Amino acid sequence: MWFTTKMVQEAKKSFAEAVAAEAASSAKATETEAGSQTADAEKAGDTAVSDQQGADMAEGGDAPGADAPEQASCAKAEEEKTVQQKPAEPDWKALYAVTLADFDNYKKRAARDREETYRYAEADILKDVLPAVDNLQLALSSAKTVDAAPSPRGNDDGDAPFTSFVKGVQLVYDTLLKSLKDHGAEPFDSVGIALDTEKMEAIATLPSPDVEEGKVSIESKKGWMLKGKVLRAAQVVVSSGKPAETK
Repeated sequence: MWFTTKMVQEAKKSFAEAVAAEAASSAKATETEAGSQTADAEKAGDTAVSDQQGADMAEGGDAPGADAPEQASCAKAEEEKTVQQKPAEPDWKALYAVTLADFDNYKKRAARDREETYRYAEADILKDVLPAVDNLQLALSSAKTVDAAPSPRGNDDGDAPFTSFVKGVQLVYDTLLKSLKDHGAEPFDSVGIALDTEKMEAIATLPSPDVEEGKVSIESKKGWMLKGKVLRAAQVVVSSGKPAETK
């Protein structure tokens, strides 16, 4: 019995060893086959790459250096483009001439502006004096109206002080006009002249039997010029034509 048991154990051990050997042999065969397939795939890939390179060479040129002339031409074109884009040297003589001309124009303009400033520097002062001239003119106009009326005393001896006063006012007025004229300021007439918006300011429009339509019929405030420029615009009333006939 003991002999039989030992034989069974040895048989099992032999069977296990046989199975293990078979399994190892199968694994080795599988590994060998896989390695062979990998080698075949790598070989096929190298062949495909070689074929593609050959096709590219066939299309692009017969030799690997066929693109060299084209690359050299592109490099030369880039170099010429860079040279053309380099800024040119400025013309210093032309720039000097332009700068000199601009500076000369500036000096002339500055001198002209300075002369204009000196020429019309007194305009504000003269303009402030004109209301006094207007008042003197109104006083003389009123005095003439009074002088034309008959004397309440019935003789002219009682009016001698008034006459002397009027003469004094007239003297002041004439002296003031002369001083203004010496500084280049002079009055201008507007009555009977067509409306000039640069020299006149229309304050009303009224019918007039004697003045044509569009012309000045009444001068409310006299206009003044200073050395060819308007110092003060005249305030005028413009005629709208003859008045409508009333029944």
